[in-house]
Amino acid sequence: MTVQDISPRDSFEAIRADPDALLVDVRTDAEWNFVGIPDLSAAGKQPVLIPWQVYPSMGVNGAFVENLRRAGATPLSKLHFLCRSGARSLAAAQAAQAAGFPNAYNVADGFEGPVDAEGHRGTTAGWKAEGLPWRQR
Repeated sequence: MTVQDISPRDSFEAIRADPDALLVDVRTDAEWNFVGIPDLSAAGKQPVLIPWQVYPSMGVNGAFVENLRRAGATPLSKLHFLCRSGARSLAAAQAAQAAGFPNAYNVADGFEGPVDAEGHRGTTAGWKAEGLPWRQR
């Protein structure tokens, strides 16, 4: 099974439209606290915050799948995985599929997207660049 990439805008619309859809933000505590998180209040939801890797060692979170289940994810849930740029979220989505969550999607370009010509993120692609709602934590 292959994880499908989905644009941030399409992911946001799917989460708003589908009661079984969850946004799983797999970034670290530091990223949530200092960079911000998606604001899903318009959908009556909150992002599920589960780190894929644990800061500062950046080792894979051994309790990731257990945390997904505790957050209410089921095999019927549509899980949209988000990280900074789309790499960690792809790994998390693949792990979720392998653990019995077939409806796993990778939010392409993540929350901040790739770096621009000046080395800044959040300006060319990703959740923030697409103008989707977000807030400081």
